[in-house]
Amino acid sequence: MKNLLCPICGRTYPADVRSLFCPVCGDPLVSAFIPKSPKIRRREPMGISRYLDFIPLAEFDRNLSLGEGGAPLQALTRLQSAFHFPPVFAKNEAMNPTGSFKDRGSVVAIHVARALGFETVGTISTGNMAGSTAAYAARAGLRSVIFVKDDTPREKILAAGIHGANVIKVRGDYALLFVKSFEIGRLLSFYFINSVDPYRIEGYKVTSYEIFEQLGGRAPEILFVPVSSGGHLIGLIRGFVDLKRAGFIRRLPRFIGVQARGCAPITRAFERKQTAIKPVRSPRTIAHAIANPYPPGGKALIKMLAANGGEMAAVGEGEILKAQRTLAEYEGIFCDPASATVLAAFAKRTKQGRISPRSRTVLVITGSGLKTIGDVDESKLRIAGADLSDLPQLMAAWK
Repeated sequence: MKNLLCPICGRTYPADVRSLFCPVCGDPLVSAFIPKSPKIRRREPMGISRYLDFIPLAEFDRNLSLGEGGAPLQALTRLQSAFHFPPVFAKNEAMNPTGSFKDRGSVVAIHVARALGFETVGTISTGNMAGSTAAYAARAGLRSVIFVKDDTPREKILAAGIHGANVIKVRGDYALLFVKSFEIGRLLSFYFINSVDPYRIEGYKVTSYEIFEQLGGRAPEILFVPVSSGGHLIGLIRGFVDLKRAGFIRRLPRFIGVQARGCAPITRAFERKQTAIKPVRSPRTIAHAIANPYPPGGKALIKMLAANGGEMAAVGEGEILKAQRTLAEYEGIFCDPASATVLAAFAKRTKQGRISPRSRTVLVITGSGLKTIGDVDESKLRIAGADLSDLPQLMAAWK
């Protein structure tokens, strides 16, 4: 495994999954790996194996894969027509094996865990990463320990437990739990593959390469991404930077990270031109998957956005739920509330005239709505009951 780099101070350190934070800055480290003359292996399917030259893995073991990657890039033509949007696409990461983008990072980190001889891996999660880590650990024959917030949706807890994971619902401060997990990992020789793990982030880069190819060898003008810990968007930025450095593209997209207004610590710091992230004491949002009150990658993400012309945005609860329904009704994509934030932010900026009519925009859909089915507002849906004899009259009324 290659060296690790502090994205804040630039210091490099030998790779050690037991020590993933800069001892000077205290911020999470990223991989120092820079692809040299990388090639896209076009005979391989989309996923890690196709872009192996861009990733710090010596080889890709298909026995550790669940078929992640290759998520469709869907042109949202009905939305574009109905709402007079500029060209817009959805990169639907909910189509990955466990229903979220986390699978891309999990498969790379599990490769590292196996290479280093770990028998147990773990993670702390608000849901999606729990199920993904548990599934990939099961595929690799490793034990898994999953810490989740005590208010994590039941569907996501069961999705982790079904894979044989030891799932613990933890009460208390989520930021302290993040720190505590690493202490437990060092004590018990577990590899905690958390949200800003450098190898997990390397897996997220692959989404950028796929978008590039799916757009015919071009980068989008704008990329909207839901933001929790910051690790996912850091990975996507690094992916497009790789493409630019290697000469595949001439310019980067405009990166726009999106949070829910009820828990938007990175957005708040970015808008105030602050580098330090202040914790949100009482997060309140239906977008549980991005309700991270003290995101560990926030400082690094702000620096990367500032360096690459990116931005942060926040949207309200009503906007999120409306966007979730709209995406499902017009395009057949049922995403979780966290993912719906990107359509809400895109729609708002389009209405404000902040997006050019010619700008191709990609919205990254990070998770399936089936994992948060309990959050759907049934009052907004056309659901009724009827006796068989009443059906003709009822249907005539709906017509």
